[in-house]
Amino acid sequence: MSTTFYSNGKLFISGEYLVLDGADAFALPTKFGQNLIVENAKDKIIDWKSYDYDNTLWFENTISFDEIINKTDSEIETVKTTLINILHEAYLLNPDFINNSDGYKITTNLTFPRNWGLGTSSTLINNIAQWTKINAFTLLRNSFGGSGYDIACAQNDTPILYKIENNNVEPVDFNPDFTKNIFFVYLNKKQNSKAAIHAYNKHKDQNLAKSVAENNKITNAILHAKTLAEFAKAVERHENHLSDILEIQTIKEKAFPDFNGTIKSLGAWGGDFVMVISKENPAAYFQSKGYETILTYEEMIL
Repeated sequence: MSTTFYSNGKLFISGEYLVLDGADAFALPTKFGQNLIVENAKDKIIDWKSYDYDNTLWFENTISFDEIINKTDSEIETVKTTLINILHEAYLLNPDFINNSDGYKITTNLTFPRNWGLGTSSTLINNIAQWTKINAFTLLRNSFGGSGYDIACAQNDTPILYKIENNNVEPVDFNPDFTKNIFFVYLNKKQNSKAAIHAYNKHKDQNLAKSVAENNKITNAILHAKTLAEFAKAVERHENHLSDILEIQTIKEKAFPDFNGTIKSLGAWGGDFVMVISKENPAAYFQSKGYETILTYEEMIL
């Protein structure tokens, strides 16, 4: 007898970094995600296997209940120590899943390549929270940290507006007739969110309230754009606004200055996916630059 839990992946469209200081964040859950299958076992251990999108086994280990209860701090961060940390925090929030069990066999399956940055960790945390009957936002805060927008995407099947205060999630309507002009291109540069957040904290200045207000104004314009031109203009404003705060070039200035269209970083700047707004299909342009993974809005977004 097995129980399956599932969580959606995520793309952060606007409000990155500033979300940590109360700004509105607009995010889209993806058609890609991760499941977690739980079966009962014995010997007070968890036999854990994690599979990538192509069914290749990328992590396999055995974790004892004792390791979860009495987590020891490790000098070296590995997949196993990270997993033990999440399970330990889950145990502190609700020990029943350990105290009332003889053991588990757990299997996780991604439906996207795990280097894509669509939420390997957030989908895992949300699945573990569902399984152990705890609050996923609390589990994220106690283990990984971050704003929580990715947990909100994991739990919702529609576009969302998210606020960090009280983990407030508002489903929003975003279905413009120009989604055929929106593409997602994978840059194949994994970004470390913690390092990016550190850089943001270093650069944000005394104008924080003004920056948050400007972000919310731009996010509202992105959400309610009636035409492709309006949408592209609002997205460019957002990109330039954050470029000024972070004191770094936009991805278009840095890597694609000759592209005829709009390009926006998503989430931690400089890696994973970018959103491309273009009148024509931009696949040939990006392929000529060595970027092979280009998805349409329909292929990517739930």
